[in-house]
Amino acid sequence: MTAASAAPRGRPTIIDVAARAGVSKSLVSLALRGSAAVAPASREAILAAAAELGYRPNAAAQALVARSSRTVGVLVLDLHNPVFAEILDGVLAGVRARGYRTMVVTGSDAAQERPELDKLLEFRVEGLVLVSHRLDAATLRAIAAETAVVVATRRDVTGPGIDTVCTDDRAGAELAVRHLVALGHRRIAHLGGGDDPVARDREAGYRAAMAAAGLERQITVLPGGLDDAAGYAAARAALAQRHRPTALFVVNDFAALGALAAVADAGLDLPGQMSVVGFDGTRLSGLRSIGLTSVAQPLADIGRLAAERLFDRIDGRRTRARHTVLPAALVERATTAPPRRPTTTVG
Repeated sequence: MTAASAAPRGRPTIIDVAARAGVSKSLVSLALRGSAAVAPASREAILAAAAELGYRPNAAAQALVARSSRTVGVLVLDLHNPVFAEILDGVLAGVRARGYRTMVVTGSDAAQERPELDKLLEFRVEGLVLVSHRLDAATLRAIAAETAVVVATRRDVTGPGIDTVCTDDRAGAELAVRHLVALGHRRIAHLGGGDDPVARDREAGYRAAMAAAGLERQITVLPGGLDDAAGYAAARAALAQRHRPTALFVVNDFAALGALAAVADAGLDLPGQMSVVGFDGTRLSGLRSIGLTSVAQPLADIGRLAAERLFDRIDGRRTRARHTVLPAALVERATTAPPRRPTTTVG
């Protein structure tokens, strides 16, 4: 191997590719952008040289030249919760279908949410998809004034330039309660999700459905949270009540997993002595070893539709805010059944 053909030290540049292919730097730039002005033979030589050198285009430099990063930023509230991961799958599918890249950050630490978004904006992303968030209204509207924003799963913050895609959480909660009432349950407790807009809507749906069934006096809401530990603690509190419920409607599937563990630890038969319904319809809840009855959201569709809404804004097809609410559907599995009637012994 001669000195001229030896691979350059360090990261190869566009100049190295041009030298290897025996063409100009500008021709390399055109070829890598897919320009039709480059002859097929020259394009093949340039691509071969780039492959031999292991050359990777500088995305930041290309963005400056093209005035477009072709990159979408995505904030995911909590990747530990499978519901957000499944929505993210849909977002990524929608973004990739348009030939764009994604940069994903997590907002599990509330204090870091705005700094993480600022980093995305520094990279000149062309829009943001927020798979839930904890931003206050003023902050979210300020970000929307700077770039296109679509929020998935929440609709409580609105404003110019902010589109939302979510499920009707209140109606979904009503489905859960009606299912349990139809099975014959009357003492139905709700394990809440704390101070969260989605959780508040689901609690409102629970209360409305209980009232519609004439069960106002049976309404019981136990404070909880959105993870399995919170669901376990809230279920333990429900099971310790003097008039123990026969069914639990839990704010989400993740917390419902904790509730299932609490029922098992209490030695109760599931679903004979205790029925449990979750909310979200994650793939995890459908595993045969779990079989959780759940109010299922179209999670991947939420993500894909959020990406479509964002590209409508990027392409300049929308000016007014658009709010899309998708229906949920109850999926009955192994954790719900009619309440077992107490047995009586005749002496």
